Amino acid sequence: MQIASAQFIKSASKLSECPVAHFPEFALVGRSNVGKSSLINMLTQRKQLAKSSVTPGKTQLLNYFLINESRYLVDLPGYGYAKYSKSQRIDWMDTMQEYLNNRPTLKTVFLLIDWSISAQDIDFDFMQVLAEDNIPFEIIVTKTDKTNQKELHKNITAFQKMYDKRFGQKPELFMTSSTKGRGKDKILEKIEKFL
Repeated sequence: MQIASAQFIKSASKLSECPVAHFPEFALVGRSNVGKSSLINMLTQRKQLAKSSVTPGKTQLLNYFLINESRYLVDLPGYGYAKYSKSQRIDWMDTMQEYLNNRPTLKTVFLLIDWSISAQDIDFDFMQVLAEDNIPFEIIVTKTDKTNQKELHKNITAFQKMYDKRFGQKPELFMTSSTKGRGKDKILEKIEKFL
């Protein structure tokens, strides 16, 4: 799949504010500061399409990006640490849960894991929620350029063992680096397969 056009459409604070469910949607989720905005910019080759921040918890809304005028990438709020109140974080999680369970055009969730610190319990807990709710998900590994090959292999092996223990199978991992453009084609191919 080639991306010919990409534009920010709107932000939504709740499901009722989302665009009309007209195009297929691919949601991106992960811990705060995992690199969702950087990944969107890398996939679309638009440096400032999604606003990235060094501050965890910057994304507080469902952010819609229209790709090729025929599908959406949806940037969801990060889970985990954020410099906001507990009640605000609960509101974001409620909004995200409502979206994930009730959006008819959602094709899959791309769950991002920051490989510079490897997978955390909260990542597996989120995968468990998705699995229990029968929401399909794919795993994207970010920041693979931030660690050496030995550490990368060690993290992959440990992750696969934990994943297999929880879900009874080995995961397909999309290894990415937003700074080097790694993994772009494979992710776009995966999106195309869903269509």
